[in-house]
Amino acid sequence: MKISVIAAGLAATTLVVGVAVDGCSSKKSSTPSSSSSSSASSSTSATSSSAAAQPADYSALLIKASDIPGEAFTMQPPQLNPGGKPGVAATFANQDASRTIVDTILVLPSASDAGGALDSTKTAAGPAVSGGTPQPIDVGTGGTMLTGTSPDGAKAITILMFSEGTGVATIEFDSAANDPVPQDGALDIARKQDAAIKNGLPG
Repeated sequence: MKISVIAAGLAATTLVVGVAVDGCSSKKSSTPSSSSSSSASSSTSATSSSAAAQPADYSALLIKASDIPGEAFTMQPPQLNPGGKPGVAATFANQDASRTIVDTILVLPSASDAGGALDSTKTAAGPAVSGGTPQPIDVGTGGTMLTGTSPDGAKAITILMFSEGTGVATIEFDSAANDPVPQDGALDIARKQDAAIKNGLPG
């Protein structure tokens, strides 16, 4: 199971920020006496274990394989919290795996955070797709499509990015270099994904 290069980079960046904040908090908590530090550490560990044991399951936000028009696709098991961030990712592939769709949804604390994350995603998309010019699309908020090839020219890549409420979706279509995904099909899938996020996340 993979997540898109763009979404993976975004998740990793936000994860590093979270670790840096946690590191600062740890230094501040080292000032109290050893017994209270030990108690706080135990409490923190218990809380962390509890949170890790029960990650939020956002898999219901994903489109279904039956939502993909044309040939039959199969969805691989979803990955919860891709890159250690709240959300979900799944890969869909056709029978011979010559076409894949990597659908990644990150869930942010607020709509403004989602907007900032979307901007970062658009910036990260540039180096990952050669020969493409970003185009606005009428999907969600800030919808953008980028179509081109991988930097080595080995495959065609189309990436659709948008936010919807507190969610940010990145849908990456990969196929043979001479067989790019039809844009109307990609837009149809993105609109279905937008509707699923809108219906599944609180307003």
